[in-house]
Amino acid sequence: MTRILYTLCGADESRPFSPHCWKVVLALHHKGLDFIEKPTPFTQIPALEDSFSKTVPILRDGNELVRDSFDIALYLEEKYPDRPTLFGGEGGKALSRFVERFSQNIVHPAVAGIAIADIHDMLGETDQVYFRSSREKALGKTLEEMRAGREDAVVAFAAKLEPVRQTLRYQEFLGGDGPLYADYILFGALQWMRVTAGAKVFTADDPVGLWFERCLDLYNGAGRSVTAA
Repeated sequence: MTRILYTLCGADESRPFSPHCWKVVLALHHKGLDFIEKPTPFTQIPALEDSFSKTVPILRDGNELVRDSFDIALYLEEKYPDRPTLFGGEGGKALSRFVERFSQNIVHPAVAGIAIADIHDMLGETDQVYFRSSREKALGKTLEEMRAGREDAVVAFAAKLEPVRQTLRYQEFLGGDGPLYADYILFGALQWMRVTAGAKVFTADDPVGLWFERCLDLYNGAGRSVTAA
């Protein structure tokens, strides 16, 4: 059985960057499941799997098709209970829901403030037109205005992760002694920034930065398979 994960890329297929897709990449490695990754540009996603989803990630697991990163994680946990757990029980699912909301509402906008113009520059011409139109409408600013504020956004970034920093002073991962899906959620956001913008936002001794480095090393360096911008 060939397991396929559709992810997001720009003009260079070797540089997938979606935070949501990176969550699933690490979740599949966590479960020890083989898969083939198929990076796809924005405007080609609607044609995947007979228009199954407008967004990626999409996982094809045999005859099963699953969309949405959190739903994919839940599917993997239920489908492969004999493999290492992504959540460690219902409490871990609740933790992951919280981290998902924190990441989406606090971290993602902060990453966008740094990387949005860089993402545009990574895309092919057709995707650039789509991306500029959709993002400028959503943000209420031009990409050039966002780029002009990049330096300030980099300086302000680390402070937004103070609750995570305090937690990681007590434990190696959000999941405790080892990573759980909650770790992969936040990792995805920081990997998004790393691959698209390469911004240096942490000091050398920052617990969050050190945690991120540990996550990059997981599963034979799966996160490092794509170099920083």
